[in-house]
Amino acid sequence: RWQKVLYERQPFPDNYVDQRFLEELRKNVHARQYRYRAVVFQSGAVVQQLCSVCVFVLTWWYMDAGMLSPQGLFGAALVSSLLGYVLFDAVDSGAGRRESGRTRWADLKSTLVFAAFTYGFSPVLKTLTESISTDTIYAMSALMLLGHLIFFDYGANAAIVSSTLSLNMAIFASVCLASRLPRSLHAFVMVTFAMQIFALWPMLQKKLKAQTPRCYVGVTVLFALAALAGLASVSSVGAVLFASLLLAISCICPYCLIRLQLLKDNIHGPWDEAEIKEDLSRFLM
Repeated sequence: RWQKVLYERQPFPDNYVDQRFLEELRKNVHARQYRYRAVVFQSGAVVQQLCSVCVFVLTWWYMDAGMLSPQGLFGAALVSSLLGYVLFDAVDSGAGRRESGRTRWADLKSTLVFAAFTYGFSPVLKTLTESISTDTIYAMSALMLLGHLIFFDYGANAAIVSSTLSLNMAIFASVCLASRLPRSLHAFVMVTFAMQIFALWPMLQKKLKAQTPRCYVGVTVLFALAALAGLASVSSVGAVLFASLLLAISCICPYCLIRLQLLKDNIHGPWDEAEIKEDLSRFLM
């Protein structure tokens, strides 16, 4: 009788298998079963990041058109940052801060250093791309924002995820767009606002998502409505298209994912590569 061993000589060819070969066949062993509500909830990270990019571009457009003053934007951003800072600590009663060991004085110093550094270099940022055509600046900004969305950390464990690269691409896009604003003060406020919406805002999102899921859903819906309202004031067609995109990501794509799960047919059996689950560290000593 044939045995699946290598240490004995048997009167069978090397590629021989008996009728028991397919008895060890297993299907969809590691397949994950998704629920529609859970997938819709997880899609909120993508929706919020799309809305962040939309709000950033709209803010730049308003400033470039003279409909929004830099003083007004800076004041609104400062108030919202203070509220978000308080909410960030109130969500978990300061547990995250105690674990990290970071003090409020350290946060204040970092904020002042960043603001002073950005304000001091704002004239340089304003004149940094004067030799580059405006069309090229717009194309570079669009590509950088697209790269920011691609490499952003949405919570998936994938090789393409890079929070540092995503943030750097967003800041680079903000510098490019800020260089086309009228004055150095506009450039300073624009870069500062970019840091708030692309670096600080996602941190608050993750904290709300982990601690208060219902509050996270409410914030996501309100943020999406605010982005749509701002876009509708510029282009009604753009608002309709953007609303369709958000609905597709948050409702249609999760439904398609659930339906496609029914067609998954991964097979596992004795032909798989061997997995050593025993601790072999004792052989290395």
